[in-house]
Amino acid sequence: MGFSLDAYHLARIQFAFTIGFHILFPACSIGLAAYLAVLEGLWLKTGRQVYFDVYQYWLKIFAVVFGIGVVSGLVMSYEFGTNWSRFAYKTAPILGPLLGYETMTAFFLEAGFLGVMLFGVKRVGKIRHFAATCLVAIGTHISAAWILASNSWMQTPAGYKIVDGRFFPASWLHIIFNPSYPYRFVHMMGAAYLSVALLVGAVGAFHLLRNTALAPARTMLSMSLWMVLCAAPLQVIAGDVQGDNTLHYQPQKVAAMEGDWRPTPKGAGEPLILFALPNQKTETNADTIAIPHIGSLYLTHSWSGTIKPLDAFPPTEIPNVPVVFFAFRFMVGLGMLMLAYALTGAFLRWRRQAFATAWFHKIAIAMGPAGFLAMLAGWTVTEAGRQPYAVYGLLRTADSTSPIGTPGVAASLVAFALVYALVFGAALVFLLRLMARPPQSNETGVPPHPQRSAGLMPGPALPAAE
Repeated sequence: MGFSLDAYHLARIQFAFTIGFHILFPACSIGLAAYLAVLEGLWLKTGRQVYFDVYQYWLKIFAVVFGIGVVSGLVMSYEFGTNWSRFAYKTAPILGPLLGYETMTAFFLEAGFLGVMLFGVKRVGKIRHFAATCLVAIGTHISAAWILASNSWMQTPAGYKIVDGRFFPASWLHIIFNPSYPYRFVHMMGAAYLSVALLVGAVGAFHLLRNTALAPARTMLSMSLWMVLCAAPLQVIAGDVQGDNTLHYQPQKVAAMEGDWRPTPKGAGEPLILFALPNQKTETNADTIAIPHIGSLYLTHSWSGTIKPLDAFPPTEIPNVPVVFFAFRFMVGLGMLMLAYALTGAFLRWRRQAFATAWFHKIAIAMGPAGFLAMLAGWTVTEAGRQPYAVYGLLRTADSTSPIGTPGVAASLVAFALVYALVFGAALVFLLRLMARPPQSNETGVPPHPQRSAGLMPGPALPAAE
């Protein structure tokens, strides 16, 4: 697969660049919105002020993240018209309504009740404010459902008919609930929850390094460890199930993930390649370190099962193997680190040392971005592994571009890079400053204790229990 800096490849680089920024913020919004709903629910149920303090602390961060996600999403919408107009024209009858439904059913819901979340707790009452928080959280999940339905349809198209080279709906039920959609949705939601759990734990650990008695920081780390302990193993299972689905519908993607160029000898099974240097030109792997049969266990759930190798496909149907191969291993490696981190946290919690162990807090801080990095790696596997197709098996990416010259795409790519560096760099600095600020008791905007209006008993102002 050749590569040159022509308009086509520059457009792909630009889209990868913009979606790489964009995906992080909606995913963070999904996880944070759910976390905020849990925090406020616990506050109303228990009356413990620490839960609302943590809520107020992360609400400010959520507002910034939500705003950045909206801006970065708008950029991508324009990009479809400027760089990928043929794709937009051919798929608009299907993807247009899906993205329109996302705006009507999800974005308006999120944007409408976000103001109530930020400014309405003293105006609408605690129960209505909690309802607004839940509605925003529901809205983020509905938004993800529509977006992932669109992306999944591009991966495993169904329910369509082609008229004059354009895709039209034949069955909306089959379009939305296409073969890969349920697995992709569950896996992506798990990634969002895990990423935010690790981020919250990192912030809590950062402040515990300075004050181990800080109750909001204890609550952050404690809730984070529970979430990672529950979600990390489930995410491994969800990834395995999605892998089975991908093997069925996109076998060359799985072959690229495994670096499997040629058939394995009968009875030898598929090895687990821990490391290799795939060479697309020679269709070989160099410096391979592998464990026999283990690949068969997670690919086919048998000791000697095999998959279709890359040489069974035409060269024009094979994705960029090194990119897919290494992105997959980076994602899985981070997943294994998350499992180890979760088990270490569980052990320290059992020993009642989770809040006083400085070395573990440093590990928690280092693990803070791990979920988002794994998410980027996973999306690289998903999107790069689908190539050379924009709509798998039906519309090639090379046939989806706009009739625009290389200088135009190059200029917009440079402009995007400069603007993103300035705008998103400033936003990231601002977010880091918000997270570096120690959480306080009675965070800004805290209303009277909920028991005054809801008949709840006040909770003790003590550090959160492990």
